[in-house]
Amino acid sequence: MLDTATQWVIQATPLVFWLAFLAAIGLAVAAFVYAFIFLQRVRVIEDTPTAKIRSAAQGYGELAGMAQLMDGAPIIAPLTGKTCTWYRYKVEKMGDKHTHVVESGSSDELFLLVGRTGRCVIDPEGATVITRHKEIWFDFSYPSRKRGGHSGLLGQLLGRVGSRYRYTEERLRASEPLYAIGMFKSVGGSAESFNTEAEVRELLRLWKGDKRDLLQRFDSNGDGDIDLQEWEAVRKAAYRQVRREQSQRSVAPPTHVMSKPIHGKRPYLLSALSEEELVKRFRLSTAGSLFAFLLLGSAAVWMAAVRFHF
Repeated sequence: MLDTATQWVIQATPLVFWLAFLAAIGLAVAAFVYAFIFLQRVRVIEDTPTAKIRSAAQGYGELAGMAQLMDGAPIIAPLTGKTCTWYRYKVEKMGDKHTHVVESGSSDELFLLVGRTGRCVIDPEGATVITRHKEIWFDFSYPSRKRGGHSGLLGQLLGRVGSRYRYTEERLRASEPLYAIGMFKSVGGSAESFNTEAEVRELLRLWKGDKRDLLQRFDSNGDGDIDLQEWEAVRKAAYRQVRREQSQRSVAPPTHVMSKPIHGKRPYLLSALSEEELVKRFRLSTAGSLFAFLLLGSAAVWMAAVRFHF
């Protein structure tokens, strides 16, 4: 096999050789970058202590609990029709030589992480989500007439027999363990800092949008317009309403929210796997990426040595 590869490197046209050489270099660089990303995730997870929701500090943090739906309409996975807290799906059309994505998407609806000391609203937008539940099935038609199917190797073997579409769906289920690490903040209650001026401006903007109601409430002289004196009354009324609403919010229980960090490169992870399982997975991914980097890098060096030696 090595002799065959050597002959190919020597006899390949310059274009083919350089394409293969650059591909090996590019893949090696990509593998090194992924190794760094996986290692960074390991360090961040290990260095961030798991907090209690009730007493968690504002900022980047780590929580553990159970995934739950919020009140209201349930979240329904589009391919299987199953209720879940989050989903990701993909439909691929399988050709003889190429496979291309027909449809894909993921859930961006809010759900809850419920811990022993409270509840935290999870905003999944921008998160890397790791699930335990993944279904793959194959069908001759699109949309699929089936709902779910075989996963793993059995699904691949059964589905390859003439099927033209591959369906993949991943889900986070309600009442299953959930690990989350991201930007934690509390909204409302004593934890909220109010920007009164901004809230007054926003309320005035809304009032201006309904001119008829504004005139009915504040046009004291009935001339069909809001003069300077009346506008001052509008501003005072808006200020009083904002302060009243802020006072009500300040005594209400705070709402805890976790979302993607706005600044920095720290990861935002949501996982049905435990912290220990995540660390193990990312360590293995780091090792695999480093191995791929060394293998591809060595292949590129060998190709150059063989080609230019001759």
